[in-house]
Amino acid sequence: MAMHPLRKQRLIIVSIIVIGASLAATLVFYALGENMNLFFSPSEIHQGKAPVERKIRAGGMVKDGSVVRDPNSLKVEFVVTDFTAEVPVTYEGILPDMFSEGEGVVATGFLNENGVFIANEVLAKHDEKYMPPEVSEALEKSGHIDTKEQTPTSVLGD
Repeated sequence: MAMHPLRKQRLIIVSIIVIGASLAATLVFYALGENMNLFFSPSEIHQGKAPVERKIRAGGMVKDGSVVRDPNSLKVEFVVTDFTAEVPVTYEGILPDMFSEGEGVVATGFLNENGVFIANEVLAKHDEKYMPPEVSEALEKSGHIDTKEQTPTSVLGD
C-alpha cells in the first residue's frame, strides 16, 4: 500500500523540525558547558579535583606576606589559602581596591600543569562583613571560619 503524498510531506516536515530542534539543543548545551566555570577551593585544587588548562574560579583568603608585586609591570603573585592548602596565583592587571592580604578573594582563570593558578580576573570582598559565598563555604568546610561572624579563625588557635 502506497503512502499518501500529503502524509509523506507531513512526515518529512516533522522529521526536519525534530532534527533541527535536536541540533539546536545540542549546540546550546555545548555552549553552556564551555562557558561554565566551576569554583574550586585550594584544598580541592591540591587534591587534584580541578581541571588543568580549563577556565575555573578559585578562591580563599590571601595569605599574609605572600603578595609580591613586580616593580616594572602590573604583574602580581600571591597565595590563596583555605588554611588547609595553598595555591600560588599570578595575575597581570589592576587589582581591586579592596584586595589585601588576609582578605577573601575569588579569581577566574586556569590552573597550569605546574599547579599555579593563572588569573585573568580577581575579585575582592567589598566591605568588612561580606565574604564571597564560595570562599565562605570553602573555609567553613576546612573548619577555619566562624559562620556567624564570617571571620577566619586562627590556625594556631590563638
